[in-house]
Amino acid sequence: MPMSETPLPGKSRSLLEQLPEIVRAGKRRAEQILEGLDGRSRIGLQTRELVIPARDTAEKNLALHAPGAGVSGWMNRLIYGDNLLAMAALLAGDEHAPSLRGKIDLIYIDPPFDSKADYRTKITLPGGDVEQKPTVIEQFAYSDTWADGTASYLAMIVPRLCLLRELLSDQGSLYVHLDWHVAHHVKIALDEIWGRDSFRNEVIWRRSTSHSDAKKFGAVHDSLFLYTKGENYIWNPQYRPYTQEYIDRYFRFREPDGRRYWKEDATGAGNGPPRRFGDRLVAPPAGRHWRWTQDKVDAFWAQGRFVLTKSGKPEFKRYLDEQEGEPISDVWDDIKRINMMADERLDYSTQKPESLLERVIKASSNEGSIVADFFGGSGTTAAVAERLGRRWVTSDLGKPACMIMRKRLIDQNAQPFFYQAIGDYQVEAARSTLGKKFRVGDLAGIVLKLYGALPLASEDNPSRNLGKVAPRTLVVVDSPQKLTGLATLKRAQELRASHLGGWDKVVVLGWNFTADIGHVIAGLNDAKLEVLVIPPDLLDQLKKKGEKLTAEVVRFSSLQYVTIKPIGRKTLPSGEALTVELDNYVLLSPDALNLEAKDKERLRAVSDRDPLALVEYWSVDPDYDGEVFRSVWQDYRGNTGDDDDHDPLHVVKKAQLSGLPVKSGARRVCVRVVDVFGFEAEVIKDVSP
Repeated sequence: MPMSETPLPGKSRSLLEQLPEIVRAGKRRAEQILEGLDGRSRIGLQTRELVIPARDTAEKNLALHAPGAGVSGWMNRLIYGDNLLAMAALLAGDEHAPSLRGKIDLIYIDPPFDSKADYRTKITLPGGDVEQKPTVIEQFAYSDTWADGTASYLAMIVPRLCLLRELLSDQGSLYVHLDWHVAHHVKIALDEIWGRDSFRNEVIWRRSTSHSDAKKFGAVHDSLFLYTKGENYIWNPQYRPYTQEYIDRYFRFREPDGRRYWKEDATGAGNGPPRRFGDRLVAPPAGRHWRWTQDKVDAFWAQGRFVLTKSGKPEFKRYLDEQEGEPISDVWDDIKRINMMADERLDYSTQKPESLLERVIKASSNEGSIVADFFGGSGTTAAVAERLGRRWVTSDLGKPACMIMRKRLIDQNAQPFFYQAIGDYQVEAARSTLGKKFRVGDLAGIVLKLYGALPLASEDNPSRNLGKVAPRTLVVVDSPQKLTGLATLKRAQELRASHLGGWDKVVVLGWNFTADIGHVIAGLNDAKLEVLVIPPDLLDQLKKKGEKLTAEVVRFSSLQYVTIKPIGRKTLPSGEALTVELDNYVLLSPDALNLEAKDKERLRAVSDRDPLALVEYWSVDPDYDGEVFRSVWQDYRGNTGDDDDHDPLHVVKKAQLSGLPVKSGARRVCVRVVDVFGFEAEVIKDVSP
């Protein structure tokens, strides 16, 4: 999903007339990204968590998960953020991970293709469901993708198709999964970007059984376009079992022991010499030749592999038990969509069956190949790649999707992997727009007004994100496309100290925050710095016609935070043990969440009665180094295998970690919590022996 990065041609022309310009603009955008890979402002990735799957509800022996495990060498990656930025970061590489340019053997993407889709997420809480609207970053992406219908969708996808080609190895393949909404338009763009000679197949996946659509034939299939980087691409033929009807029709002959076979023509096109079959010299028919040398014919004859017809023509016995099955064609009607009771079902609207990705991955990659999916969704590609012994990279712009993927991979006991985020969304801010109406600076001005701040003069406020309130308080509005963290707060402190002679206090208003923001604020210990959250549904409120927003009705909230009980530490024969227990979780005010009014009331009731019910996932790093959070213990809602009460709507509150290496000094323990809305909080405690 994009930030808006490509100007669209005039809409008065037909889409066919616009398409060449859309493709040219998309190519230029991709070229600009490629040219900037070596620059100082290149995009990077921040490792938010090294996940060492240890799915457990209460107790885990961590002897095999010592600090530093799994860090060296290749690490699989789950990336949260805009996939255009993720691809740019992977192409650039950094000091910790080399560039993946030309390294990926298989890319499968399943970009959303329904302009009327509702991207809300249903969240089940004790007492009822609530529906979460997309985050602000997601709102930009979704609205931009369909702002001008198919034209803006193509403007989104074209630069991504260009960067995908740069990531692919010379033996690599690309599968693009679409339906009838945009498939034919994207095919034209793919031919232009990848070359028509790179096209290998349009695979038809019959995803559902026949049904009736109003006044048209039922739409029951998707298309997967297969392109390759070059001629020498990885290809492993795939087969499916013969049907009984096929077996009865073709393998109708039997040996005395019951072994089934069919009789196959032993000749091929082109003239050739006669061969001896037993004591008979048999010439092939005119224009044909025997398919084997005489030595091979003798060997087969000794094995009884030939049958002579009444006319004396040899036919070859092809045994059923020697066949791999029916070669897979470009029509896949044997893979069904996920049924309601399937074990793999995650209740994710666009989830694809594992058998579909298994066929793709087996056909176009080998064990050890890197497989990528930049519209990760429910994580099917990564999960199947993991199971099949491939390395993988996946990304998604949606926080709910990333939470689902992380839990899914932990649940299948995946190899350690990085959970990463785009380093700086501000890189794209200058190129971004808020739908059709606002620029980022325009929105900052509106936020300042709703907070009750007066914008500074333009010569003192080039980004139009600074304002003031009496007495001498500076207000800084951060970008909606940026994760507010330590760098932003330090910059705010600098502005407070020096801008226009200095200020008594600075207030930072942010949209999206790094997970460690609570710890950052505590570490700064600055009473003259205040950090508040801009209501995520502010954009929706602004779009409502006839509704006038004022500072009295728009509420800016303090950040969420987590507290834990005192950590227990003791030494055992097997090593050290820790007991970590959640105490409380304080969510953002429901008024600051992008929810309907009825859902806000329901959330308030749950938050007051049972605050830990809002925890979706929590994890522990018993030796946090302040840089990489090594998650060696995790629990999450729905992980009920060993729970005493088997409650799918609550995490366990207490973690017991044993088998830790003995340390003489204090241990720095970090606990991270992700709530049901995707907001993150952490707490760090130094625990003495």
